Amino acid sequence: MIEIKYFGAVAEKTKCEFEKVSFSDISLEELLQDLEKKYQFDSLSFSVAINQKIVPKGTGYKLQTSDIVALLPPFAGG
Repeated sequence: MIEIKYFGAVAEKTKCEFEKVSFSDISLEELLQDLEKKYQFDSLSFSVAINQKIVPKGTGYKLQTSDIVALLPPFAGG
């Protein structure tokens, strides 16, 4: 199972803070496409982290069953 965590506006859109999904062979890009179809993120801006490391959304990273994917709102500087 891949755990997906949602934060900020993404959590508001999905109406949940996390979910676990079962995929055997999926890339990050394919997962994001599936989530877009499910939740219609529209123009929602977010970053993606895999196992607490920020990665580009378009990467061909193949997800492992133990991965934790986080969808993070834009960071504000200070």
